[in-house]
Amino acid sequence: MIIVHHLNNSRSQRVLWLLEELGLDYEVKRYERDPATMLAPASLRAVHPLGKSPVISDGDLTVAESGAIIEYLLERHGDGRLAPPPGTSERLRFTYWLHYAEGSAMPPMLLSLIFGRLPQAPMPFFVRPVVRGLAAKVMSSFVNPQIRTHLDFMENELAKSSWFAGEEFSAADIQVSFPLEAAAARGALDSTRPRLHAFLARIHARPAYRRALEKGGPYTLLR
Repeated sequence: MIIVHHLNNSRSQRVLWLLEELGLDYEVKRYERDPATMLAPASLRAVHPLGKSPVISDGDLTVAESGAIIEYLLERHGDGRLAPPPGTSERLRFTYWLHYAEGSAMPPMLLSLIFGRLPQAPMPFFVRPVVRGLAAKVMSSFVNPQIRTHLDFMENELAKSSWFAGEEFSAADIQVSFPLEAAAARGALDSTRPRLHAFLARIHARPAYRRALEKGGPYTLLR
């Protein structure tokens, strides 16, 4: 039995969605973030030393990292589903988007979260103006331009095909969904990117996506 070590409001929601798309049996073991720090509980370290989510257990195997989990599940249990055939141009695009989502798209989103929260962090009152100015400068000169660049890139790529890896929905779309939902939650995804809005609407309408939300529980991305 596959066990998903599921942290609320996290990337592990994508793993539940993939499992629902594949129609596989699995068990959800839930973990809750600390309400003050929003960090994962220490109990996750008993599963994987980094104490991060997502992590899955499949028999004697423990697999961490979203991309590695997706590749493992497709290879072990996918039976050729949700990935283009090897050796095709679509497969190359699939592999690219599978790694792009976490390697390129997510870092600016995480920086936006960090620098957006920094001015509200506890600190001496006389330091706060300096921190606010620094955070605003980093956001305006680096983080926000990077987010716009990535969103424009993804918007333009969807002009080439219906889904990110080609004309068929694939696990690459599941992987890319998280940074796009994070961008939408933080107000970075505006009306100038209709293809990305349409992409989110299409994935939210998928029955497997809805079933995964029911299994995973309330899902509110960190702001």
